[in-house]
Amino acid sequence: MKEFNLVSARKQLKIAMQEFLDQADFAKESLIVLGSSTSEIHGQVIGKGSSIEVGRMVIDVILPMLNDRGLYLAVQGCQHLNRALLMERSEAEKRGYEEVTVIPAVNAGGATQVAAYERLNDPVEVEHITAVGGIDIGDTAIGQHVKFVQIPLRTSITEVGFAHITYLTSRPKMIGGSRAQYVWKPID
Repeated sequence: MKEFNLVSARKQLKIAMQEFLDQADFAKESLIVLGSSTSEIHGQVIGKGSSIEVGRMVIDVILPMLNDRGLYLAVQGCQHLNRALLMERSEAEKRGYEEVTVIPAVNAGGATQVAAYERLNDPVEVEHITAVGGIDIGDTAIGQHVKFVQIPLRTSITEVGFAHITYLTSRPKMIGGSRAQYVWKPID
């Protein structure tokens, strides 16, 4: 089996994020959800080998890239926190999200959430969000946090370290029937 290389994983994630953000072209102030299994990234089974070093690498790559584009981050916690999400308090309050009382730990919330807690200005956990898109590193199941209609994106990067990575964006639902229009056609 290949050996895990943190530097290579960082490079993969930077390329993955650049391609994802370029394709998705999210509007400023959009909320992006991150699911991340540090265990999977360094070649272990999800939940069985959390690594704060890997979690910090993930946040140190993703957070500045989102900040540079005026986007906000919500980091999904593990099942032990009922998939609660860590984000900036001001953004949670602005969006009307319900705060829950918990501080993430490496084995309850996950190493990536702990790293985000260290890096955010005023972090808070919330129970539910509706993001416009997201990144899932290690098959952590972020779909519950992305609004309908979800659209998977593809980039040249399918793994970060040993973890499978997927990307979601979304669009508004198209309603109507055979007479409905989805592109404006001016009336003369």
